[in-house]
Amino acid sequence: MTAPHDPLAPFADGPREPERHLTSLSGWRSFVDDQPVIPVMLSAAERAALSPAELIRYDEGRLDHHTWLLVVATSTVQHTVTCGRRLALLNRHAVSARRGLIVSGPAGTGKTTAITQLGRAHELIDRARHPGVSDRIPVVYITVPPAATARMVAVEFARFLGLPVRVRSNITDILETVCGVLTDARVGQVLVDELHNISLTTRSGAEVSDTLKYFSERIPATFVYAGINVERAGLFDGTRGEQIAGRFTLVPTAPLPYNTEWQGLVATLEDSLRLHDHKAGSLTALDRYLHDRTDGMIGSLSHLIRGAALDAILTGSEKITKSGLNAIPLDHSSESS
Repeated sequence: MTAPHDPLAPFADGPREPERHLTSLSGWRSFVDDQPVIPVMLSAAERAALSPAELIRYDEGRLDHHTWLLVVATSTVQHTVTCGRRLALLNRHAVSARRGLIVSGPAGTGKTTAITQLGRAHELIDRARHPGVSDRIPVVYITVPPAATARMVAVEFARFLGLPVRVRSNITDILETVCGVLTDARVGQVLVDELHNISLTTRSGAEVSDTLKYFSERIPATFVYAGINVERAGLFDGTRGEQIAGRFTLVPTAPLPYNTEWQGLVATLEDSLRLHDHKAGSLTALDRYLHDRTDGMIGSLSHLIRGAALDAILTGSEKITKSGLNAIPLDHSSESS
């Protein structure tokens, strides 16, 4: 559910700024708990009656609203959540050879959104099943650092949990501590993002893969990976790759084609706008242009529309037009396609 926000109420510490780092336990819990706040729109007469300070607060609330990424339940998100929930149930009583999920595709096609929404759904269900229990950690989310080593990945798990890691701590000690804490905390899902940073053709990459496999064998949870075109990067090659391929279901992501889903996505984003002079339907009338401009990339579409909305407030035009959209630079991939 969304909650209306008093347009003149001051923010406690400026606009909403909860802990947003998903790779920490507090940040993840903040993400799960977050409820979007929809600013109340004032009439022209009500805005005219505002003091300068009140008008600044009112506009700041709308600016803040448009900086937040609206999560839309695309077919990719829905499919990922369905597959992930199914695997979690199938793994519930498994003592070995638990199955996992890999979400793979080009950059900007919603992989991180899909797995984090899966994790959020799992945590909310776990909380509902165990009300009032505060010592559970249903979900862990980490990212694989560039040029990662096995120790670096183990430290990412420890950092998420807030466990102290000394310079002299060896990887065995870190692994044992992390596995012990997560087992006691009844973790159910482990989300590992940026999997493309692992290369099985290098020694360090192979060791990282072995470390993740060790975690999956020691921790009774469903492991969910996400990365850019990982199946093309040799993830399923060799003995290690065969083991991964034999245990993980692959969910591919891709740019959205121009179809009813794309049109519905544009309409949903337009409905979220809080602009005073924007004519309803004027953005959906540009859905073909938006598809051509973004090449069907969800991330690029969100960036484009939110950027144009911010400009509309900052310039006072209060509406999104094609010329305003043309003024928003996109990522190199979209601009060069």
